[in-house]
Amino acid sequence: MPREYPLERVRNIGIIAHIDAGKTTTTERVLFYTGRTHRMGNVDEGTTVTDWMEQERERGITITAAAITCFWREHQINIIDTPGHIDFTAEVQRSLRVLDGGIVVFDAVAGVEPQSETVWRQADRYGVPRICFVNKMDRVGANFWRTVDMIRERLAATPVAVQIPIGVEDSFVGVVDLLEMQAITYADEQGTQQVRGPIPEELMDEALTRHEELVEAVIETDDDLMLRYLEGDEITAEELRAALRRATLRTELVPVLCGSALRNKGIQPLLDAVVDYLPSPLEVRPVSGIHPKTGELEERYADEEAPLAALVFKIAIDPYVGRLAYFRVYSGRIRAGQAVRNANKNRKERIGRLLRMYANRREEIQEVYAGDIGATLGLKDTFTGETLCDANHPIILESIKFPEPVISVAIEPHTDADQDRMANALIRLAEEDPTFRVRVDENTGQTIISGMGELHLEVLVDRMLREFKVKALVGKPQVAYRETITRPARAEGKFMRQTGGRGQYGHVILEIEPLENDTGFVFESKVSEAEIPQEFLPAVEQGLREAMESGVLAGYPLVGIKATVVGGSFDEDDSSELAFKVAASMALKNAVQEAAPTLLEPTMKIEVVAPEAFIGEIIADLSARGARIEGMELRGTDLQAVKAFAPLAAMFGYATALRSLTQGRGTFTMEFDHYAEVSSEVKERILMGGW
Repeated sequence: MPREYPLERVRNIGIIAHIDAGKTTTTERVLFYTGRTHRMGNVDEGTTVTDWMEQERERGITITAAAITCFWREHQINIIDTPGHIDFTAEVQRSLRVLDGGIVVFDAVAGVEPQSETVWRQADRYGVPRICFVNKMDRVGANFWRTVDMIRERLAATPVAVQIPIGVEDSFVGVVDLLEMQAITYADEQGTQQVRGPIPEELMDEALTRHEELVEAVIETDDDLMLRYLEGDEITAEELRAALRRATLRTELVPVLCGSALRNKGIQPLLDAVVDYLPSPLEVRPVSGIHPKTGELEERYADEEAPLAALVFKIAIDPYVGRLAYFRVYSGRIRAGQAVRNANKNRKERIGRLLRMYANRREEIQEVYAGDIGATLGLKDTFTGETLCDANHPIILESIKFPEPVISVAIEPHTDADQDRMANALIRLAEEDPTFRVRVDENTGQTIISGMGELHLEVLVDRMLREFKVKALVGKPQVAYRETITRPARAEGKFMRQTGGRGQYGHVILEIEPLENDTGFVFESKVSEAEIPQEFLPAVEQGLREAMESGVLAGYPLVGIKATVVGGSFDEDDSSELAFKVAASMALKNAVQEAAPTLLEPTMKIEVVAPEAFIGEIIADLSARGARIEGMELRGTDLQAVKAFAPLAAMFGYATALRSLTQGRGTFTMEFDHYAEVSSEVKERILMGGW
């Protein structure tokens, strides 16, 4: 089956933004104008294609990233609509990992919001070229240029406006294309008939000024054009577009467009911009990975004749077909029924049916080629972040790193019949979501589930009830505290056991020290072969890592420690890996006791937006919760944004408190920022067994 579209005419893009900026509405309009739907869905009415889960439709938010394929100007565009809520950050991260380009949507009234900054930084980390779409130009208080300035200042980017709005708020009717110097308006309510015509008289001066700014920004990135411009040559729109494309792909410039997705204005030019400025799989850096046997770095180019390399970026449980694995093929091709190798686990997997996803609907296909995104059924042992490859050309692609969960709740089934169903449901949900963890508390026997926030856990419990028919009691939210040390210490661990046959002997001398501003773990060895042979060091490290899972104060995981093995001894006959593992674990526990251990709590970055009249009460309430107020700024005409840092434990139930403080008019966003030492009162309360 030949490829429908050549690789240079394929785009893998994501729509990313802060919650409520209009990502899903924009996606709906894209589907309508590309002919994939014949009726526009509406978030408020719960009729959108990409928000297909019951929980998404009820809450009017996106929870899972939905993949969709559509076609525009003879190009195949694979789109992933991602969530905006920080609790579902894993969905954004895994999507950015497999995308080549992004559309970042901003609300024209609010401008750059906290979650916009988070996703922008994530896109920076993966080197994803972006275009910006300033949405909601029809709202009261919309300001295109303020948003452009905020992109420049807050995101340290170089935005370049390729359009300016015609009218604003109620009078917003279309845009001026600054490359072609034409006005684009719409002849019908549905926005299907674009009318290109002359620029309105009153906008002519501004359009000429902004066109000049656009030309200057673009030619600065291209020496040849700069030379011609200085010599007085006319630069054509085509040449400008090509140079802007090159600068966008190098992430030097970010084209900015505007419109109103809800009012059906500005979407077709946005689709043109995806084709004109965002990269094909051939134009992004080749993906690199490690050869599992040699450990050498290898690259894979987007070529369907090359050996297979594909990354699984999402596992989803479909109520009708079972376990779906979404993957991006970087090189080679995958056929239905083909045998492939999971390089991370060195296991053979067989590809079942291959599907092209259309949110929760699907279309069966026979092959997925390099540069494409697909889904398959039948993978038993493959999880998020793992690589599928050709058995003769193994490669492990860089996995996806996810943040640690910060909040936990205890969950108990209603009846014995629910017990088995609950265990099955939790396993399936944890497979799907890498930021969702399940463990059994050794002391109480309770099942504890952990996630990124209250909404995250609420949605997962709701899904258990609806999809898996599990009735469960949910406890109060608990904070995922951590333990660390505040000073260096040295200790030893000696494990000796003499039984009738072969004995056990391991002896480790350990030095530990705190890692500054780091919640990781670093292992180092300074022992000679005569003290501890090389072959036992991996067991020592493993013993330390296992001991880090439970601290000495209240049993919370230990973080921020550098451990150096400085001595020890072994016995020719009795030493074993197990003995050294136990000795290392004992040494760490002893050393931590001497290193003035303390507790850390998650500190959240908060932004509260509300009318000015309520700001005094909001600040007083935040201060009472132990928050550190960082500053305030004006948003729109009457709104103020308060920025603060606060301990997570003090912020439970804040949504309800804010609603009552502001008569329902305040909104807030909260995301994990860092771990900080708890106050002495909180520490005392936790150690006494209270929350």
